[in-house]
Amino acid sequence: MPLLPCRSIDEMVDFYTMLGFRRIYYQVRPNPYALLKREDLQLGFFGMPEAFKPEDSYGTCVIVVPDTGELFEAFAAGMRAAHGKLLVSGIPRMTRPRRRKNDGNHSGFAVIDPGGNWIRFMAARPLPEKEEATSRLTTSLNRAVVMGDSNGNHERAAEILDGALERDKDIASAAELLEALVYRAELAVRAKDHAAAGHALARARALTLTEAEREQLAQSLAAIDDLEAVLRRVPWRFGVDRFDV
Repeated sequence: MPLLPCRSIDEMVDFYTMLGFRRIYYQVRPNPYALLKREDLQLGFFGMPEAFKPEDSYGTCVIVVPDTGELFEAFAAGMRAAHGKLLVSGIPRMTRPRRRKNDGNHSGFAVIDPGGNWIRFMAARPLPEKEEATSRLTTSLNRAVVMGDSNGNHERAAEILDGALERDKDIASAAELLEALVYRAELAVRAKDHAAAGHALARARALTLTEAEREQLAQSLAAIDDLEAVLRRVPWRFGVDRFDV
């Protein structure tokens, strides 16, 4: 049960309540501390001085769960109910479950909470290897995921994907392009480069997919809807009709 820093325990209680946790312990004196629980997951948070900056926090932990997809969808539903969208940029935010080549092919996603803590949820069992994982674009996507979601360096991850998308735009399959473009759009939203996000999503929407591919890529297609919901809240025009506000 990790104990993690935060600037305000009340802020943490509100955030994790949105994700389906319940408060089981709370104290203000002599030291601020709150304990939250969801099923068998428990997280503890202790208050820091007001000068504490969440973006500078080193707080992190790894939580192994049977199914990252199921837990992600539960968290996402809480965010949509509270905010009308998925939180994908800034602090707090949440990444999507993706294959992690740097962690034995396990699926993983992260919640970056208001205290700047990285709560890393990893699947108990690795995903099966996919034949297309040896393609150049998918290999580059896997590298970008490690850089952007594991290391938090979305600028370098975007550079990796930009080069790969330009190099392989005429030879990669529509399915490979879709997954790469969706992640590129997510990285752009994190960087507040909304124009780049809009163009990446427009390219993704324009791809022709078979019914089998649409079923296989259901999570990536759902991610497009989430990212479009974020862009619709940006108070300026992208030059792409779908995202006009």
